[in-house]
Amino acid sequence: MRTKRIKKNKINIITMGCSKNIYDSEVLMGQLKANGKEVTHEAAPEEEGNVIVINTCGFIDNAKQESIDTILEYVGKKEKGEVDKVFVTGCLSERYKPELQAEIPDVDQYFGTRELPQLLKALRADYKRELVGERLTTTPRHYAYLKISEGCDRPCSFCAIPLMRGGHRSTPIEELVAEAKSLAAKGVRELILIAQDLTYYGLDLYKKRELARLLRALVKVEGIDWIRLHYLFPTGFPEEVLDVIREEPKLCNYIDIPLQHISDPVLKSMRRGTTMQKTNRILRLMREKVPGIAIRTTLIVGYPGETEEDFETLKQWVKDMRFERLGCFTYSHEENTHAHNLEDDVPQKVKEARAAEIMALQQEISADLNRQMVGKRYTVMVDRKEGPMYVARTQYDSPDVDNEVLIQAEFLRIGDFAEVEITDATDYDLVGRLITEHASLS
Repeated sequence: MRTKRIKKNKINIITMGCSKNIYDSEVLMGQLKANGKEVTHEAAPEEEGNVIVINTCGFIDNAKQESIDTILEYVGKKEKGEVDKVFVTGCLSERYKPELQAEIPDVDQYFGTRELPQLLKALRADYKRELVGERLTTTPRHYAYLKISEGCDRPCSFCAIPLMRGGHRSTPIEELVAEAKSLAAKGVRELILIAQDLTYYGLDLYKKRELARLLRALVKVEGIDWIRLHYLFPTGFPEEVLDVIREEPKLCNYIDIPLQHISDPVLKSMRRGTTMQKTNRILRLMREKVPGIAIRTTLIVGYPGETEEDFETLKQWVKDMRFERLGCFTYSHEENTHAHNLEDDVPQKVKEARAAEIMALQQEISADLNRQMVGKRYTVMVDRKEGPMYVARTQYDSPDVDNEVLIQAEFLRIGDFAEVEITDATDYDLVGRLITEHASLS
């Protein structure tokens, strides 16, 4: 028996995991809206409607468990009559569909990452090919993700992404430019380029790496003021991209390059195709070619066979490199990956202690770098208002994961640029005094 009234024929999309999943949910929502369906994203319980689509993450243990918990939550709601249908899609469903069907049979249907037409059919909608590049964005109006390719051809030992997303497939430049123009027409001012590996872009379509050519095309789109690069692989990095960043003011002086480790034995076992020497060379080149660039990276600790010596090497490297932005994860032993054949021999408590050490080091580095910004002026993008304060970002910060600038002002328009002077700094945030509203980027 129903315990509450729900709105019929309304579809609520729940998104787990990374920005690539957010993008996929936005594409699904765009298709549903074009079919005349009422669709919402992560609505409050009283507004969520009677059909639920859960876009899952299957990357590491914690993400998988969160996805499973969410599926179970909505299956429970279905049993109580609070929703009518529950569909599951995304990476977890792609990777573990048979197991999920056996363990949680009350889900109406499971779909993989490449089964959008089939999912739409189950939702009584048609897949409209003419809508390629069109979507309903779930991010704030002034910034959006632009996924330039799907899948990955890299052989990293610890990563299950190729199992869930397949091989690398680039989207043609003309389609991405058209999508960027569509987003700009809707008020988007910042594009955040995402892929499993941006540096591989174009190899399949154009037989060579064409990220630099894509960037030169995107900077010509009117209305787009900032373009930010996420997820560049260090091996085979197209160095001409650094020239484009230096020369084109629309390109943020920011690169997200997940390096994972620096000890040569660990890098070799991880099948990263690089060494400490090669990694340090590309990092030096980034800072030489683009003075003042902010480099974000992520690291994995507790990988099979990681010794105390390997970890000490990693710690010293973090101290020496002084990354502007850094995150650290504990190794997750994933089925069907190359590393799963190795013994997961670093105890979980040791993994967690090592991750905490790395982040404590980074906290000190971040605090010191932030203090060096006090007294300097920066152009910032205003993201939102929280109480009496406006929350903004410099070009050196990506939304949700990086530092923020707090500004006290009577009124600032969300999505606009402003000029501020930094007056105070904490470990991960800044305080700014408003100098000019509607700051010019020229």
